[in-house]
Amino acid sequence: MSEASRTLAAEVARRRTFAIISHPDAGKTTLTEKLLLYGGAIHLAGSVKTRRNASRHTTSDWMELERQRGISITTSVLQFPYAGHHVNLLDTPGHNDFSEDTYRTLAAADAAVMLIDSAKGVEPQTIKLFEVCRLRQIPIVTFMNKLDRAGQDPLDLMDEIERILGIPCHPVTWPIGSGPDFQGVYDRWGKTLLKYERGDSAKGERVAPVQVASLDDAAFVESLGAAAHATLMEELELLESGHAFHQATFLAGGVTPVFFGSAVNDFGVEPFLKRFLELAPAPLPRKTTTGRVDPLDPSFSGFVFKIQANMDPAHRDRVAFLRIVSGKFTRGMEVVNPRSGRRLRLSKPLQFLAQERTLVEEAWAGDILGLWDAGNLRIGDSLAEGPGVEFEGIPRFSPEFFNRVVMLDPAKRKQLKKGLDQLSEEGAVQVFHDPDRMERDPVLGAVGVLQFEVIQHRLRSEYGAEISYARLPFTLARWVEGEEFDRRRFDDPPSVACLVDLEGRPLALFQSKWHLERAERENPKLRFIAAVQPGRAKATA
Repeated sequence: MSEASRTLAAEVARRRTFAIISHPDAGKTTLTEKLLLYGGAIHLAGSVKTRRNASRHTTSDWMELERQRGISITTSVLQFPYAGHHVNLLDTPGHNDFSEDTYRTLAAADAAVMLIDSAKGVEPQTIKLFEVCRLRQIPIVTFMNKLDRAGQDPLDLMDEIERILGIPCHPVTWPIGSGPDFQGVYDRWGKTLLKYERGDSAKGERVAPVQVASLDDAAFVESLGAAAHATLMEELELLESGHAFHQATFLAGGVTPVFFGSAVNDFGVEPFLKRFLELAPAPLPRKTTTGRVDPLDPSFSGFVFKIQANMDPAHRDRVAFLRIVSGKFTRGMEVVNPRSGRRLRLSKPLQFLAQERTLVEEAWAGDILGLWDAGNLRIGDSLAEGPGVEFEGIPRFSPEFFNRVVMLDPAKRKQLKKGLDQLSEEGAVQVFHDPDRMERDPVLGAVGVLQFEVIQHRLRSEYGAEISYARLPFTLARWVEGEEFDRRRFDDPPSVACLVDLEGRPLALFQSKWHLERAERENPKLRFIAAVQPGRAKATA
């Protein structure tokens, strides 16, 4: 093996690229801050609860509206070193209205942390994101959060995960008490006790784990109290008959290791991080249209999974986020974009800690790069040193909510068009037009209503275009394919409307599921598509 091959293998083995998924308010941004704290990337963890009164904000929330609303709106890419690993952390929006951004981001992850609020258990958004992980065969580690508060019984929580999500649980750590009686967690693998200490001056994570020679040791019994010790012994005995853990089963998505703790109090986070980085896989091979690409392939390749405009409003920039799939990246290298056939020189590669940027000279398979882009790249684009490498695309899902844009200042129409074009390329919103009125009264489609507020805010603050909305009465949309499709015959106001997307593909909007099913029955030769690949061949109009 050559020196270059050995270096590539060593660097790839160090990489861990993962996303955190959860329902809103489960503590995801807080957990992200604490992981960055232990990675040395920040020196003071942000407080979500006090951000209205604080001068600083959580590191991963860089957009002004995120800070105003106290929620994550767009995925943040955060990198830090820890214990010999190079960590690429994708902090995704928890709010359901921004789930499409999360779906795209999961395409770039090799593993996921599923964060559960111990009081609320498995929630709707958790279910949706878990299903995406299952479809992509992403291994999942579970962190049960907020153990310092009153919550569900831990056995019930694991049963809920297994019953609702259909994945077996294997607890690596186990809580001793909960809420006001929470004493800490016992590490079943390491046979250690991590004691929880209450109070602002004594964070649980600052206390070193205690090696437990025997669960019946008198000092151990005394430290817990007889009642808590008896309960722990009974529960640990029950767990022995539970699901075993095998690394191969975990990597195949067949079992989730479970950890317990409290992110806001720094309790159980660092032991979880250490173990997670041992469990999570190094960068994995990826499918292309012609086969698979191995991360140890010396030829550089990667794909764009996210585009973000105006991260630096003063410079009106546009950044494409690239997941490196194989080989080594070197600043200034030339690559091929098979969609456009163009060769591009990647001269401004960046890594991020929210808005903080660092120019990158080299990177390796598994890393996430931000590429300064003048408008040449699209979500799902492949980039490679040589021709013929095209990764599977990232689908765009049909929206569920629709608003017609109302211009408040017709003189700003050019700014509006530029803004909607760029925001659509980001995947922040989908833009449609009536083919007979292509440049007037665009229709916006979104998977959540809060997206419309974000778009309105960004059009005003980033492009100087003031708009309002006229709500449309549709709840479903499908792209339509088929040689016999005739838009004018198909259009049936107010129950069905026909538009086209920015790539010229026809889209039918339906008032209800019944109207969609009727259209499917009456048009058996047409195909009604719920997801499409942006940039692919247009449907027949």
